[in-house]
Amino acid sequence: MSIATTKRITIEEYLTYEDGTDNRYELVDGELVEMSLGTGEHGDISEFLNDRFKAEIKRVGLNWVSKDMKIGIQSPRGTRWETARVPDVVVLTLEQWNGLRKRESLIPLNEPPPLLVVEVVSPSTATVDYRAKHSEYAVLDIPEYWIVDPIDLKVTICVLKDGAYSDTVFVGDLAIISPTFPELGLTAIEVMSAGSGVSG
Repeated sequence: MSIATTKRITIEEYLTYEDGTDNRYELVDGELVEMSLGTGEHGDISEFLNDRFKAEIKRVGLNWVSKDMKIGIQSPRGTRWETARVPDVVVLTLEQWNGLRKRESLIPLNEPPPLLVVEVVSPSTATVDYRAKHSEYAVLDIPEYWIVDPIDLKVTICVLKDGAYSDTVFVGDLAIISPTFPELGLTAIEVMSAGSGVSG
């Protein structure tokens, strides 16, 4: 949902925008778009994946971090107005995160992309997650993009090959194959059951 503003705004204005509420926004073609609060299920899945990524990073001893809902990514969306996305989970190098900690947490176009991003689908974001962000994240050269869909009970792993994503869909108890985390050992059922107390 776009909000009423007197004019389109720049990335710089977006980074300092305050409206006195706790609302979170993405910037799409210069317009503030309120990010839906999402269901508890949406939050559980994001938190579960963030926790699993952090545990795997620690287990393997990688100089990476995983952050949920804390990092924006400037998009190359092809209009004269700027766009910034805020994925549900972002995995990036510790060096890059340390740089972001000292300024606004937005990865600009002139910096390396994150290693992996996750979007959890809700009814209001399905088209954006499967189409717009799929294209934008590929153009940004983000190596791996997860689309976690609790509506259709599937996890789509998009892996960058020759500038475009190759998508593989995982459902049920099929082990998710992730180039970024090859030993993660997760299934779609486990992801969908996050926070419910149900195990696969």
